[in-house]
Parts: sequence; structure tokens; C-alpha cells
Amino acid sequence: MNVYAPAKQNNVREKRTAISPGIAQSYALAGTFIWIGAVCAISFLEAWLKFRAPGITLPLGLGIGRLVFSALNKVEWMFAIVLLASAWLYARHRLLSAAHAVLLCVIAVLAVQTVWLLPALDARAELYITGQPVPPSLLHVYFVIAEVIKTALLTAYGISLFKYDTAHQT
Repeated sequence: MNVYAPAKQNNVREKRTAISPGIAQSYALAGTFIWIGAVCAISFLEAWLKFRAPGITLPLGLGIGRLVFSALNKVEWMFAIVLLASAWLYARHRLLSAAHAVLLCVIAVLAVQTVWLLPALDARAELYITGQPVPPSLLHVYFVIAEVIKTALLTAYGISLFKYDTAHQT
């Protein structure tokens, strides 16, 4: 899964971009692992810890969660743009590589979260905060599964970037 392997097709020289391959890869590496850290910190730590803090009621915790996950989702889209841009800047000739397929899967999971899961969870939280009945749902389970899948895919993508970096250092 070499994301940034240079093309060698018919001895044709490629146009140079203003950003070198090494810089594009550095942005991709940093963006990937910072994104993983943000998801792990918020989804796997903050999300449930806030409810254990003294004085935090369920409605207050849900209100905080709505704000935090909305902000995280916006930040995740910024990371997705950085990763897509870095992949495009250096590997235009190989945009359908296995690693890019993994990146596109990450973005698909993020899109499902943005379009379906987060709005549905937000609506449920609003019902609870306003004291209305909230029917049982598996939305939280789906969201956690999506976060685990997204984190695993991002980890695989990041490892593929390291593998390329290690293989091409001389």
C-alpha cells in the first residue's frame, strides 16, 4: 500500500508541484495521526468520562456532547481535506491505490456519521434535554462501531505512509 510511490511510466517526466513529495507525505502523516488522536481522545475518553464528573447531569452532559461532537466533526473534515490534498498533490497517477481506497473508506464512514448518525443522535439528545420521551435505539452502538472502524482504517492508512517512508530512506 505505497501511497506516495513515484510514477515511472514510459520515461515521461512528471511536472513538479510547489509542494515536494516529502512535504506532502509529512502533512499526510501528521494529519493522519493527529486525527486518530482527536477521535480517540473525544470518542473513547471524553464522551463517557464527562458523565462521571461531579455535578454533571445527563441533560447537561448531552448538551456538552452535542457541542463537542459537532466541533470534532468539523475538524475531522479539515483532516480529510488535508489527507486528500496531500494524496492528490503527490500521487495523482495512483489515486486508485489500495491506500487511497482505505482513505476513501475513512471518508465514507465520516460522511455516514455527518449525514445520518450525528443528526439522529443530536435529535435524540434534544428530546431528552427537553424532557420528552426517547424511544430505545441502537444509534449509539452504530456510532461507536463507526468510530472503531474509522480509527482502524486511519491506522492502516498511517502505517502505509510509514512503510513507504521507511522503504525509501537511503
